[in-house]
Amino acid sequence: MEIYTDGGCIGNPGPGGYAVVFMEHGKIIEEFSQSFKHTTNNRMEYRACLHALEVIAAKGLKNATLHTDSKYVMQSVTEWGHKWKKLGWARNKSGSDKIKNEDLFKACYLLNESLNVRWQWVKGHAGNVGNERADELANAAASAPLAHRIEDTPVSVNQSTPSVSLEQVFMF
Repeated sequence: MEIYTDGGCIGNPGPGGYAVVFMEHGKIIEEFSQSFKHTTNNRMEYRACLHALEVIAAKGLKNATLHTDSKYVMQSVTEWGHKWKKLGWARNKSGSDKIKNEDLFKACYLLNESLNVRWQWVKGHAGNVGNERADELANAAASAPLAHRIEDTPVSVNQSTPSVSLEQVFMF
């Protein structure tokens, strides 16, 4: 399973959205997007990856590859997170350099620890079908009418249970 994620907002901060595209054998089999009233680009990138990880966990998917065009999100989860966890969820020993978007980072990091997911960086706007579709959906979500947007509230971190709802677990 190839999973492409993207997130962004109009202005930074501003109205935002994220999207997740699920592909098998080069074909899109499912898509999901969500709109938010007021957020940042990085929060939307994290939310897209978190949604993908939650679906992977809920469906028990094996051999999934999560593609993101956010090097920051990918590296925070796959490279830097172990050190940040040892430092008490901070970026330095004194704790003065706090992790930005700590709620979403921790949720992604802790869920990723329990899964066997390959992360792959993909260059944005470079013609990759999955990435281009995720970008299109995320931009549409960010541009959605106000009535379709939700608040970007902090995520509660639960190490054992994904928060994805049954309606968001697809039929593939």
